[in-house]
Amino acid sequence: MPPNKERPALKERFLDLWRSHSSPHEIALGMAIGAFIGITPFYGFHIITAIIAAFTMKRVNKAAIFLGMNISLPPTIPFITWAGYSIGRKMLGDAYPPLGWDAFKHINFDTFLHYFYALLVGSLVLGIVVSVLIYFVTLWIFKRQRGKLIIAAKGVI
Repeated sequence: MPPNKERPALKERFLDLWRSHSSPHEIALGMAIGAFIGITPFYGFHIITAIIAAFTMKRVNKAAIFLGMNISLPPTIPFITWAGYSIGRKMLGDAYPPLGWDAFKHINFDTFLHYFYALLVGSLVLGIVVSVLIYFVTLWIFKRQRGKLIIAAKGVI
């Protein structure tokens, strides 16, 4: 399937973010918020949540929110879901069996809600941890690069 010419690729979005006039903190905060949203188990509502966050948060790079949300692309969703459920299961105790195909054979709405609660709790914890990591890594990258650009602009390099 050929790439859509009208829609910029993920790499182009990142480069636009790189060239933006936002501070490293604003970009890192946006990436962290987006990653947190992407890790939550509300699949199908991530974009709505990101739009709400973008409109309500001040001093945050809006594009970074949407870029950070891409942590939950289709190849990563099973791993994020498994990690979130596993964390929630460990936190909530023995009432939650390990995930496996047998658990889905007799699923109904009540058992779905039972599993979802562990997934929600674990995903919130996972989202906080990943968001903090992404914030500091992104902050470090953008501060380091902006510092190099400032030094180069002054003619030191």
